[in-house]
Amino acid sequence: MNFWEKITGSDMTKEYKAYEARAQKLPGDYQAAWEQIKTQLWQHSDFTGRNLMPILDGVLGLLEETAADGQGAQEVLGDDIQGFCSALVGEEGAKSYRDKWRRQLNATIAKKLGK
Repeated sequence: MNFWEKITGSDMTKEYKAYEARAQKLPGDYQAAWEQIKTQLWQHSDFTGRNLMPILDGVLGLLEETAADGQGAQEVLGDDIQGFCSALVGEEGAKSYRDKWRRQLNATIAKKLGK
């Protein structure tokens, strides 16, 4: 990745389009699960989303392998996709920009109150 791609994010756009092309080859129940997983994971993104690219790649690989084995998405992921995604990013894993802003706001307020 060169400097220009990193600044503009074009490397991520190419990578994301490749993920979507791979996801289109999955069975219908896996495609629906992929959409839900993306929705849940983007909440844990940093400002650029770059921190989620390896996680998305790993999840898509898991979905491809299990689909090739003939398992259903329900068998692999269970009922709680939100819980699955939370386990992926972990408690200390991918913090969102909202967490950073919340921490900054709390620090500012504590400083103003003299604590």
